[in-house]
Amino acid sequence: MTDNPYDLLGVKPTASDKEIKSAYRKLAKELHPDLKPGDTEAEERFKAISSAYAILGNKEQRARFDRGEIDATGKEQPDPQYYRSYAGEGPETHYYTSDAFGDFGDESDLFSELFRRARSGAGTDGRGPQMPIRGQDAHYQLKVDFLDATLGAKKRITMPDGSTLDISVPAGIRDGQSIRLKGKGAPGYNKGPNGDAYVKIEVAPHRLYRQEGRDILIELPISLDEAVLGAKISVPTIHGKVNMTIPAGASSGQTLRLKGKGIAAANGGTTGDQLIRLKIILPKRIDPELQSFMEKWRSDNAYSVRQNIEGAGYDK
Repeated sequence: MTDNPYDLLGVKPTASDKEIKSAYRKLAKELHPDLKPGDTEAEERFKAISSAYAILGNKEQRARFDRGEIDATGKEQPDPQYYRSYAGEGPETHYYTSDAFGDFGDESDLFSELFRRARSGAGTDGRGPQMPIRGQDAHYQLKVDFLDATLGAKKRITMPDGSTLDISVPAGIRDGQSIRLKGKGAPGYNKGPNGDAYVKIEVAPHRLYRQEGRDILIELPISLDEAVLGAKISVPTIHGKVNMTIPAGASSGQTLRLKGKGIAAANGGTTGDQLIRLKIILPKRIDPELQSFMEKWRSDNAYSVRQNIEGAGYDK
């Protein structure tokens, strides 16, 4: 039997939400174990189409499956945008749930009655559980500091029922990426498996640093004399201060590199670098001595800096 949820429901990947729902309703009416007691083949098919609809009946899960982020069972696929972890924190978190089957609850027909009974744990005879159903996935939002996101951190999420989840925020996670907590969603029905919890990360910007892949970019102000003569200075990095040399004759916009001072790579990969983009800052007040020196220097040593700008009317 195919495990592709579109094939299981007999719809194309371009099918609308309404077409997917209709296809599932039709198959579920045919295959529900309460209508075909003892038919193991029908029961297995019903389980398969229920799993398929749990993916395709939920817009977020369907989009993730279409992007290849999860497989037909809802299991994470290897993808740097999503992290499996055990990890998160309190007042900055938000909570909501998703349920692919929730939109059947208002329909007063045999189909909705079967789902009502499945939810309550009773069969059509009211005597006991019949069909295990996977619990809902839970979704959280967690705001973390830039340094916690780049260096990794332990966080704690407070659940709606007052319980807590400790999670590990992996080093290098980006704004908008998610952490999956397997089995930490809502409980399943009739001994079905728990849903998963997904923690979407919101990274607060930093006043100095910007992330570029596994590299960290910082714009570093330097004085006029440091640019002309060169200097040894202390530079902040996400790992602490580092001494470095500004070469003589440095220009604004020039980028220097501190090897290995970026974000650590997972699984022993190459750690990123810190990139230092120089910005020459003149003194707030130009004193007469500097002005006199520059006037003489310009008359004797003028040089072209804008010759590559086209159509701007420069002749130098």
